[in-house]
Amino acid sequence: MRYTRPVPSIGDRTSARERHSDPAGWAMGEAVTEALAAVVAGRRDIRRYRPDPVPEPLLTEVLEAGHRAPSVGHSQPWRFVVVTDPATRDRAAHMADRARLEQAEHLSSERAARMLDLKLEGLREAPVGIVVACDRRTPATGVLGRATFPDADLWSCATAIENMWLTARAHGLGMGWVTLFDPDELADLLGLPEDVLTLGWLCLGWPDERPPSPGLERAAWSRRTPLAEVVLRDRWPADERAPERPVSHLRGPGADRLVGATDAADELLTPPESLGVLDRALSRVLAVGGGDLTGGTLVLAGADHPVTALGVSAFPPSSTADVLTATVAGTSLGAATAVGAGLAVVAADAGVAQPIPGARDARPTGERGDLASTDALSVADVEELIAAGRGIGTDAAATGLVCLGEVGVGNTTVAAALACALLDLEPQDAVGLGSGSDAAMVARKREVVAAALARTQGERDPLRLLAAVGGPEIALLTGVTLGAASSGAPVLLDGLAASLPGVIAARLEPGAQGYLLAGHVSRERAHALILRELGLEPLLDLRLRSGEGVGACLAASLVLQGLAVRRVAARTG
Repeated sequence: MRYTRPVPSIGDRTSARERHSDPAGWAMGEAVTEALAAVVAGRRDIRRYRPDPVPEPLLTEVLEAGHRAPSVGHSQPWRFVVVTDPATRDRAAHMADRARLEQAEHLSSERAARMLDLKLEGLREAPVGIVVACDRRTPATGVLGRATFPDADLWSCATAIENMWLTARAHGLGMGWVTLFDPDELADLLGLPEDVLTLGWLCLGWPDERPPSPGLERAAWSRRTPLAEVVLRDRWPADERAPERPVSHLRGPGADRLVGATDAADELLTPPESLGVLDRALSRVLAVGGGDLTGGTLVLAGADHPVTALGVSAFPPSSTADVLTATVAGTSLGAATAVGAGLAVVAADAGVAQPIPGARDARPTGERGDLASTDALSVADVEELIAAGRGIGTDAAATGLVCLGEVGVGNTTVAAALACALLDLEPQDAVGLGSGSDAAMVARKREVVAAALARTQGERDPLRLLAAVGGPEIALLTGVTLGAASSGAPVLLDGLAASLPGVIAARLEPGAQGYLLAGHVSRERAHALILRELGLEPLLDLRLRSGEGVGACLAASLVLQGLAVRRVAARTG
């Protein structure tokens, strides 16, 4: 005699007999499996986005999909940080730009070039950023399944990302996973507590591309490995049938405007980004509203430096005044280059021994020091110089591009010290030849820089560092950068001393980084490191040592010509 099987009101209502008779009875049907296969096959790492907002209910649906992911010991370790603040996105994009250049240095030249061609502007373009963080504050031994596999919580978060990605794709949203970050730096940006780790940044928005195949395959970075090459049976083969190692490419020892600029370039009758680094610079200029620019201004700031008394320069300090005077007359090398590029010239006296007639007067009033034993400037003087520079930058922005230039005998030592202080470099990694130095002079420069760094150890405030080991012209040009950027003008950096204002400006106001262009990379040792810190690729590499904004003006000529080309080049339908 058999009795009726009690059916539970909660949980699994099926019986062993049912499961035995129909092992496939849990299937959801052909329509569901075909749809799932289509979504999985159609998932793409999207790099380009429209600025249109993501409706809140749809965002919630994507997050809910992530929250339904499997997790070790049902610990649900994921935390979803939704970022829509433009300033936070700007700072994150700056971090990724910098990390991208750092990683490219470790690749072969061909692979590095391909990597630098990959687009990361989605961090700024996508209307929503989602940072998936893993809360690891609970000891692994206290979570079922983590005592033996302590990283299973991270794997759980990765499955949450995949759930979100597939859900976004099914709804027509694009998602891109950016991991070009220093994890600690990204955690600091978001204020994450210790032991809460990020898994990168997810860009989410309506895609401005509909790629038929994965992006890295289209870019010829790699191919999809056949399934047969990655499936093993029972154990790892001990012979030539073993899978090959993953390929290593290491060598031996304002969102709507960004989208609009890229869209406009795509309409040209030429392959996308056919002008290489210049195309990216042009898109940045267009993104800040500079499409109709036909000119600009070189701001050339000059100052004397007491550090020259320590024997760090081969030229007399009076040369600074001579160059600044020639700039007013339009005959210095920097001024002549600016005129040749169709730019106006503003000479600014940031502290030359004798006032320069015709130059903008921005001379500090406080005592000046030699870096090694006393601060170069007072904080009050730095603040006044930056304020004066803001005014100059605002005025210059009305003319178009703003190019930075400087002159100051001894300021390569100043710039090296400031670079070391800002980037935690050692003197031997930053001190270069400057103009005309010999080995003994380079050794003295390193000693001076080391002494300056000993006085600033532990200091992180950019204004205090600028006062301690900076120069008046660098402070003034920092203000010029901030003034120009706040007025919507692109700023072209020059050599080491005229690129440091970009670093300080970006630390004071992170959004300023989006207005910066690297005119060139010079032969000064620290210059490439400064540009990497800014996440900028130089337009030119001519081994220049001239200063005075010459490299910035040469690059400005290239940018203006590129803008003209974009205005008149043929369009596609």
